[in-house]
Amino acid sequence: MTIQRKLYGWSITVALGGFLFGFDTAVISGAEQQIQTLWALSDGIHGFAVAIALYGTVLGAMLGGIPSDHIGRRRTLFWVGVLYLSSAIGSALAPEIVSFMVFRFIGGVGVGVSSVAAPMYISEIAPPRSRGKLVGLFQFNIVLGILIAYASNYLLGGAGDNTWRMMLGVEALPALLFVALVTRVPRSPRWLVVKKNLREEAKEVLRSSGLSEPEIERDIAEIRASVLMREAGEQVPLFTRQFRLPIVLAMLFAFFNQVSGINAIIYYAPRILEMAGLGDRAALLSTAGIGLVNLIFTMVGLSIIDRFGRRSLMAVGSIGLIATLGLVSYTFASDAAGWISGLLFIYIAFFAMSQGAVIWVFISEVFPNQVRAGGQALGSFTHWLLAALIANAFPFVANRLGGSAVFGFFAGMMILQLLYVWRLMPETKGVSLEELEERLLASEPRP
Repeated sequence: MTIQRKLYGWSITVALGGFLFGFDTAVISGAEQQIQTLWALSDGIHGFAVAIALYGTVLGAMLGGIPSDHIGRRRTLFWVGVLYLSSAIGSALAPEIVSFMVFRFIGGVGVGVSSVAAPMYISEIAPPRSRGKLVGLFQFNIVLGILIAYASNYLLGGAGDNTWRMMLGVEALPALLFVALVTRVPRSPRWLVVKKNLREEAKEVLRSSGLSEPEIERDIAEIRASVLMREAGEQVPLFTRQFRLPIVLAMLFAFFNQVSGINAIIYYAPRILEMAGLGDRAALLSTAGIGLVNLIFTMVGLSIIDRFGRRSLMAVGSIGLIATLGLVSYTFASDAAGWISGLLFIYIAFFAMSQGAVIWVFISEVFPNQVRAGGQALGSFTHWLLAALIANAFPFVANRLGGSAVFGFFAGMMILQLLYVWRLMPETKGVSLEELEERLLASEPRP
């Protein structure tokens, strides 16, 4: 196997955690209305049952840095696969709402931990020249998982009262494959040096990833230099003044990702389209179309992220999201709902090539080696906390305020995102993690 194929093989294997992430996130959209009817759930309880996986994701994201640091990125991902497998089987067989929510919560924990460990692992094995594309494979797999979930829901739709069980249970197959494959990737070279001081093993991994001997020696020296403070016995917590800029950048990026409305649409796409007047089968088919557009434009974003940079994609995407969300809000207000399906397709295209392609790349880049696991966990925690709150509140708010107010709010938030990109967001393309660390921390006063 060539060096390039090895590197892509490791990245694709780890990014399969993103496929499960996307599948688990989106599959509930086809099942949620059947579940509400089956167990006669109120809007409040139903919103909580749908969002329960996201609350698990919040917990997984908050704690995901701990196993990633202590047992390593690879072993953490193995246990993530076990959580996905347990959740798929358990939620599909659940006899009542409480056990259903418990197993969905377990799957959510897996999503949260994978959103910390997988992008971090890929960023740590990838050369700077292709880091955006390789870390972006995680996002590509997320949207592929979303598309397959939507397609699976459409194909299984109308199969009877237990359709929702089949929709949820299908996830067990890719989860089992992930558990089997992830044990075959090497350990992260930066984790080996920073946490275990195993420099020779780290060199072998870097050598296998295609770096030349001078590049390997340079990288090892830079990694060692970045943790000299730690070796001297001074443990640096994440929440100190010197890391203020990376923290602000990651938390705001994650915040804006969710107040774009993306997970409200992913979780409730059939419901939104039915609000616009489509029948249930047409809504499921249009939802699968949204998944396909998401996949295509994620590929577009990943193909240009290392050429045009993260900041440029975010600027273009922000403008597109402001326009499309504003038009969706207007069409709900003017009863021209027939346009909503097409507008959501355009919205997804702008989101996928900007926010979707950039988020996990950017958050995995901006934190220094010594606090990267904690920083990645903080960014993921912020992302998933907002996702849970929005998914929980959406049925209630949409039923009472209507689609115009909800999508108008999302459009307003994207105006603020554009200001964030213009005033705060740095460009990170083509820079080693250690050099980027120096640049970001140079602007912060030491404590």
